[in-house]
Parts: sequence; structure tokens; C-alpha cells
Amino acid sequence: QVQVVESGGGLVQTGGSLRLSCTASGNIFSIKTMAWYRQAPGKQRELVASITDDEEANYADSVKGRFVISRDSARTFLQMNSLKPEETAGYYCNAVLLPVATMRWSDYWGQGTQVTVSS
Repeated sequence: QVQVVESGGGLVQTGGSLRLSCTASGNIFSIKTMAWYRQAPGKQRELVASITDDEEANYADSVKGRFVISRDSARTFLQMNSLKPEETAGYYCNAVLLPVATMRWSDYWGQGTQVTVSS
């Protein structure tokens, strides 16, 4: 059974920082890409940052220079600096991986962690 679990959300003031963590666990053969998405109430889920297995990172324009994604095997981290109130959202981890059970590339999502930025 493959699981993706996030942690590290919380309440922070405008301009503050938070570090999110995500771990993919279970019988996994390989992980291609890990990514962070966010979804605010009434809005579509959007990509924040992604990182490949050879550590190539990609960022949404709105977070470039403030957020840093990193990866350590089956874990990914999102360091978020200079946070803004409009970035209040549920943050979700996504992993594109190859479970041993199926040997087919599949998307797995975590349950999400809430980030609230107070003004």
C-alpha cells in the first residue's frame, strides 16, 4: 500500500516562513516527480513547485525567489518564505511513482496540510 503524507502546515504572520514535508512510503519501485499544489476555497488547485528524480525544480511564477523545493529520495520539502495572506490554502503533495504491485506509473496524493497566513 502506497501512502503520501504531508506535514508542517500551520498559522504564520505575513512575511513569515514555513517548511512543509512530504513522505511517500510503501512498496515503491521508483518515484519520478514530487510536487506541491495548493488550493484555496473556491479556487482551482494550482501547481506551486515540482522536482524530478534528478532534482530539476520548477516553480510557479508567483513563488519564484521565495519558495524552495528540495528532495531526499522519497521525501520532498517546501521551504516557504515571505508568505502572503493570499497564499492561505490547503497544500497538497503529489508523487508520480511506480508501485511494485502494478508497475505502472501513477499519481498519488496526500490528504493536504493547511497553511494560513494572517495579515
